[in-house]
Amino acid sequence: MHSFTIEVVASSVLSCIRAEAGGAHRIELCSALATAGVTPSSGLLEMVKKNVSLPVYVMIRPREGDFCYDKTEVDVMKSEIENLQKSGADGFVFGVLHPDGRVDTRITTELVNFCKPYPVTFHRAFDCTPFLTESLEAVIDCGCERILTSGGKATGPEGIEHIAELAELAGDRIFIMPGGGIRPDTFPWMLRQHLREYHLSGRLPVHSPMPSQMFDMNWAETDEASIREVVTKAENFFSGF
Repeated sequence: MHSFTIEVVASSVLSCIRAEAGGAHRIELCSALATAGVTPSSGLLEMVKKNVSLPVYVMIRPREGDFCYDKTEVDVMKSEIENLQKSGADGFVFGVLHPDGRVDTRITTELVNFCKPYPVTFHRAFDCTPFLTESLEAVIDCGCERILTSGGKATGPEGIEHIAELAELAGDRIFIMPGGGIRPDTFPWMLRQHLREYHLSGRLPVHSPMPSQMFDMNWAETDEASIREVVTKAENFFSGF
């Protein structure tokens, strides 16, 4: 059992391999990271599970855009959960809101129960909610294992004070996991709050040799060295406790 957990969000087999090589403890797998992620395919998950030994939590998000889902979209989410359970998922990541930003406790609880016995992380849809404290209690009531949050700010470092407040209020009822904008240079500031889980991508741009005037052919992959640097900083910090 680790004294801390580094979760890396990734969208390719290569990024997952690099995350594990860098010392990460868990993967969040999604597709289309540039648009905040959507549900990955069963084929991608199966290949990731063949190539890494880490637990893999899978994002369940049926489309880009907001986090308000109708019945058909919820049915799609349930179908994806079933398929990805068969493909080796170790947990799931999603968030459902009302149009006013409040947590949709009915649908969230329904999906959490549908996932059982697999654990659920409520993702950064949480940061779209108007009242973080109220939303914390709502997510706890829904039965989620953790909340991924930047404290209602654009990045985790910007929202660290709110994150620390949420962690204090949560106690041992749910994990509060900071995410967004966590890099080797910002990570020491995050560590000062003594939280035990952290979420980052650790990605660097990849420049395609293929020319195109119509599409952006470049993308990003997890950087093993960045993950290793974050893990090392956490090891050094927690070794003192």
